[in-house]
Amino acid sequence: MTAGHPRTRAAERPRCLAPGDRVALVAPSGPIAPERLDAGADLLRGWDLDPVEAPHVRGRHATLPYLAATDGERARDLQEALCDPDIAAVFAARGGYGAQRMADLVDWTAVRAAFRAHGPKPLVGFSDVTALHEAFAVRARVATLHGPAVAGEVFLKDEPTREHLRRTLFEPASVRAVTSPTARPLVPGRASGVTLGGCLSLLAADLGTPHARAGAAGGLLLLEDVGEPAYRVDRALTQLLRAGWLSGVAGVVLGSWARCGPYEEIRAVLLDRLGPLGVPVAEEFGFGHGDSALTVPLGVRAELDATAGTLTYDEPALRARS
Repeated sequence: MTAGHPRTRAAERPRCLAPGDRVALVAPSGPIAPERLDAGADLLRGWDLDPVEAPHVRGRHATLPYLAATDGERARDLQEALCDPDIAAVFAARGGYGAQRMADLVDWTAVRAAFRAHGPKPLVGFSDVTALHEAFAVRARVATLHGPAVAGEVFLKDEPTREHLRRTLFEPASVRAVTSPTARPLVPGRASGVTLGGCLSLLAADLGTPHARAGAAGGLLLLEDVGEPAYRVDRALTQLLRAGWLSGVAGVVLGSWARCGPYEEIRAVLLDRLGPLGVPVAEEFGFGHGDSALTVPLGVRAELDATAGTLTYDEPALRARS
């Protein structure tokens, strides 16, 4: 293990959901089309949940239209949802860009205190929300769910995506083994460790920031991205490699690379950059920005069988309700 890169440790698991739970809808990054938010909220009501909109979830920044609201407003919405004892889970309505800008404005001391008093709650999201998955892991020591955004196209249109998220939230013991029909080995083998990761470009952008994870040593790293051509995927992976962030990683699980160009070009980059690590690597695992997306827990110990294309969690992603 490389000095300065402590091994990735399992995080505290939040409780699973139950019918009737109140859940918060937040916009930590970009603005949301109102009709998509309405449709996503209706689907959650179909699960017998009570979605509560954060004050700025329908907002748009006055001068930076790619943000849902000011950094302070988005941070306050997230913090209030996390600290509210009546909220059972927090859903990111979409990704986009902006979570990095507000992550350090959240009062994580207050969030940790609320979690100690009332128990942690699941955070669900992907893409730009990777910045918040990392913040939860490093600053709150709480496991999260890399899953679809409730106002996103894949959640609204794809029933298997919705069903896998629903089972993960309500029946987590039923989805301890995760696989995909397209999963196959890029580098065969088996490995175990604690899951971490998300969007590659967000992980690379986090390097060098004050509260960034020191490295992926001992972890099973989940990676995906969208709209990044092969040379930019290469650049982000090379940045992680040069920083030593990948030293000691136990294994890698690769999701979708939507709109990144021909997959064979992306695959060549992935093999060139990750193959020399000498660890198992599974590809096309079915999470991320694809037409259908699995929900994958982060911060939970698991075993990867890259040869078989399976990821099996030692414990369910969420705890049973007491």
